Amino acid sequence: MDPKDMITHLIKHIGEDPEREGLKDTPRRVIKSYEKLFSGYKKDPKDVITTFDGENYDEMIIAKDIEFYSMCEHHMLPFWGKVHIGYIPNDKIIGLSKMPRLVEIFARRMQNQERLTKQVANALDEYLSPRGVGVVIEARHFCMMARGVEKQNSKMITSSLLGSFKKNYNTRSEFLKLIK
Repeated sequence: MDPKDMITHLIKHIGEDPEREGLKDTPRRVIKSYEKLFSGYKKDPKDVITTFDGENYDEMIIAKDIEFYSMCEHHMLPFWGKVHIGYIPNDKIIGLSKMPRLVEIFARRMQNQERLTKQVANALDEYLSPRGVGVVIEARHFCMMARGVEKQNSKMITSSLLGSFKKNYNTRSEFLKLIK
């Protein structure tokens, strides 16, 4: 079935008239919107990762408050929030803009927050081989706000800690303190 026909069928299914003026061009707009919302499927994280010589830098590097938008795989409703990433380099550091790009690739897929958190941490661990990685995501889920429990101010927080961020209490504490 053609994607425009599928959207038209959905419009009819919810009880609307797809020929009504405000809805005539909706199938095309939805398809264009989905191309952006799900653009992460067409991107490979290794294509955006640029590493540099760490010049013996061995302290924590943090990028915090990286905004993101994603789509809940259970309800196809948006969830959004902020990602905080920290790592301790081994030999390599990553280009600063690459952390938000990495988040964007994984967020622009049908997701759950737990998987998104682990994917970002695992990708950094794979491409950088750092001493440790920490990723914390704080998000609001429209599926909790508009349906189900209908709680407007709830946030979900997930974390993925690898290497020294998981094994060393002081490293973990420093990271969590710095992202607050």
